[in-house]
Parts: sequence; structure tokens; C-alpha cells
Amino acid sequence: MIRKVLMTTAVILLTAIGAQAQSKLSTKWEELTAADFRQGIQQAKSTCVLPFGILEKHGPHLPLGTDLLNVRYAALQAASQEYVVVFPEYYFGQIFEAKHEPGTVAYSADLQLRLLQETTDEMARNGCKKVIVVNGHGGNEHLLPYFAQSQMASPHDYVVYVLAGERSRTGGPGKKSTGVDYHAGENETSNTMVSRPDLVHVDRAKSESGADQNRVHLPEDLYTGIWWYARFPNHYSGDGSVATKELGEWNMKGWIDSIVESIRAVKADDASLKIQNEFYEKAKHPLDTQQ
Repeated sequence: MIRKVLMTTAVILLTAIGAQAQSKLSTKWEELTAADFRQGIQQAKSTCVLPFGILEKHGPHLPLGTDLLNVRYAALQAASQEYVVVFPEYYFGQIFEAKHEPGTVAYSADLQLRLLQETTDEMARNGCKKVIVVNGHGGNEHLLPYFAQSQMASPHDYVVYVLAGERSRTGGPGKKSTGVDYHAGENETSNTMVSRPDLVHVDRAKSESGADQNRVHLPEDLYTGIWWYARFPNHYSGDGSVATKELGEWNMKGWIDSIVESIRAVKADDASLKIQNEFYEKAKHPLDTQQ
């Protein structure tokens, strides 16, 4: 009798555990059913994450989608700690500086902005009133803050937040490379050893130079669009051959932690939308604005 009771209890517990596992919502937008999506938006407190990557050459040893793979990995890891709905793969950013390399997909400037605006509009129409764009590509560092600022041009019933990429941080395992490490070098290669180790070809990393060629000499605060190609024409900056998984784990933990912190801050933010709406109203009647 006791054995039968124990077996029955075990079955009930296993069934409950199984039901709980099945009921756990996916963080991936594309994996949710329509009903689960509704529940997911509620659980996320109307907060969604848009991991923003690109398709471009990453030295001779990393995949074209490195930025997209890494940022989506970091975003999904963060979402597993603090629930949000994560938008599918998004790679429609700024990458004109790599048009000379095979595999690069460089959309026109107006399409980049239009597509991003319509994407966030559609996300908001589906309940994402707080959209966190997590940048995974250095070439978007000007585009995304400008996009966020452009939300002031006309009323929106949601807020766009932009989180800069954080693919390296101080401390952790000592670095072996000493030169400039901007792109496909020790840091980024180490990170990809964590997100997609099967796509890293360290044995090819020395087949091209990632050294700074420094072919233009201008004041540091004088900008020109050709600066990147002038310095790194191979679209490779650094030395990926010395990358380690330990460094990648250190970098990724810092990046994931910063995303988790941002998600929690955005969920708790009840001021931005109110202030944004106040601005929209005042912008209709600027002469009535009291100084």
C-alpha cells in the first residue's frame, strides 16, 4: 500500500514538473503561439528586446553574421534571467564601409531607418510599449542613437531605448594581443567561441593582417567616413589567433549582466512615456510653452 502511494505521488510530481516545463514561455517571438505571445507580453510588462546585428566580413576566420549571433546569444541569455520577448534576427543596419568585401549586405540609409521605424511600430502595435534595441555592431553606434532621437519628430505610444554593445570589459583573463582590437580580434573571436564555437576557425586568423595601417592623418576629433577603410582595409582589426573561451565567457557575462540590468530598469520605468507624451503635446503649441 505504501509503495503504491509513493508511486502515485511520484507520478503526480513528475506530471506537475512536466506540465510546468511545457507551460514555460519561450523568450523567442518566433516560437510563441498567438495565445502564448499575449501571455508573454503581459509577463514581460510590455517590454521587448530587439537584438541588432549585421552581415559583414569578420576577418578570415569568423562568420559573416558574427555580430548578429553574438548579440542574439547575449539577449537570449539575459531574457532567461529576466523575462522579455526577444525579436527575431535583425541585420538591417549600417555597413557601407564593408561593401568591398564578399557577403556584406548594405541596405540604403533611408531603408535602414524606415524598416527600423516600421519594425518598432509593429512591435508596439503588438503590445511592446518598451522596446530595447541592443546594439551588436559598432557601425550602428551613430545610427541607433539618431533613431532614438528621431522618435521626438512625431508622436509614438511607446518608448525606444538603445543599449550600446558591450563586447569587452576591464579585468578578467589577461589579453595576449597588444594592438588595436576593434573587429574580429581577440575579444570578438573569444566571444564567438562562447556563442557559436562551431563557426570559429582560429587556424585561419593569421592568414590576413588585422594591423592598423593608419593611412590618413587627421585630428582626432575630425571625422570622415573613410576612416575605417583607411585603417583596416581587410575589415579585420586585431589578432583573433590568440582568442580564448575564458576571455569570451568573461566578456559575455558582462554584456549579459548589462542587458539584464537594462531590462529591469526599463520594466520599472514609468516616467519616460509620460514625459514623452508631455513633450508631444507641448510641441504642438511651442508659443504656449512657459519658460
